[in-house]
Amino acid sequence: YLKISKLALAFAIIHSKPPGKSSKEYTEYLAKTVSEQDFGWKWKVEVLEAEVLRLRQELLLNRISPRFCLENRKQDTSAETLLGQEPVNPVTYSSQLEDSGCDVCNDSAFDSLGIASDFHQSEHNVNTSKHWLERVPPLNFCHSSKEQSLTAPVHFLQRLLEIRKLSEGGILQADFSELENDSFTICSSVSQLLDGLTIFYNSPKFPSPSFLTEGVNVFISLITDTKLSNHVLKKCFKKMEEFKKNLIQIILRNRSVNRFQALNTVSEMLGLLGRNNILRNSLISLLLSEVRQFAEQLLQAHQVQSVYDITQYENMFLLCMILEQLLQNETEESNISSSDYGGEEKIKFLKNLDQIILHLSDEFPLFSLYLWRVSVLLNSGPMQ
Repeated sequence: YLKISKLALAFAIIHSKPPGKSSKEYTEYLAKTVSEQDFGWKWKVEVLEAEVLRLRQELLLNRISPRFCLENRKQDTSAETLLGQEPVNPVTYSSQLEDSGCDVCNDSAFDSLGIASDFHQSEHNVNTSKHWLERVPPLNFCHSSKEQSLTAPVHFLQRLLEIRKLSEGGILQADFSELENDSFTICSSVSQLLDGLTIFYNSPKFPSPSFLTEGVNVFISLITDTKLSNHVLKKCFKKMEEFKKNLIQIILRNRSVNRFQALNTVSEMLGLLGRNNILRNSLISLLLSEVRQFAEQLLQAHQVQSVYDITQYENMFLLCMILEQLLQNETEESNISSSDYGGEEKIKFLKNLDQIILHLSDEFPLFSLYLWRVSVLLNSGPMQ
């Protein structure tokens, strides 16, 4: 039947082809036409899916706090205005400095790894509902470029955070148990945000666009909020784990000559993720695994005098710096022995580490020093 159908189609094409065109040219023309029609339908489906998600977001916000949605409709703030404004709590990326990106010795490169207050110091007390509501943009899906991958979920999550602040100040009544009843909406919104961040981290622009900085601010505020973080982490934990793995691979695989400017920005994002108690342990395990595997590969290459990947070697120092900072923060802030985290990856990392350092110390002294410093932090006791 299939052969007969193909033969019938071939005869139909030959019979209907216009004068001056060969059968092959006409077939290619028909294939292109059908392909364009398929693309048009896919685009329409994406638009409709975005509209459905927007309506679900509006419905969820209305269920959480009907008064907020009623008053917010009276505001004139638009998505276009938002994109032209500076973020409320801007992140000062070291990657936005004036150099070409070749210098990785800047002391500010990892300042944000140890400062959780960057996203909280500028918060002030809630005085009136009008003051807060004027800052919240309406949900808007009018952007068709890559910006939409960030602006659409950011607007929804911003409004969710504003409801949280207003309810904490006693201005609004809010029922956040509704988040348990609509896991699809919150998961889809967070997934869109993380996918959008990944897109921009893969193809960075400098200086970073304001909506990228705003997306980072919203995400960090979301996972550090005492009430909302539990809902988000519980429903989107796998997506966040995937996001962390993607960021690590972006660091390891980047082979651009002037890559350090972009990689410092990604490193800062990983450090900020590590400020969350739930995400920190899994991030430490991921970093320990990557550093251990590379150390073993480097030792094997050194022993047989084979070529090793010099670019990955250079990029690995960023992971070592993040790992060291996270371990220091864990020990200093939590006053807990580092033996309480790391689990199986910690055991694998420390196994035969002394032998690895011994064999690599002459040829790779800096990398060996980082391995030793990480091992000291892993074996350290609680801070007194």
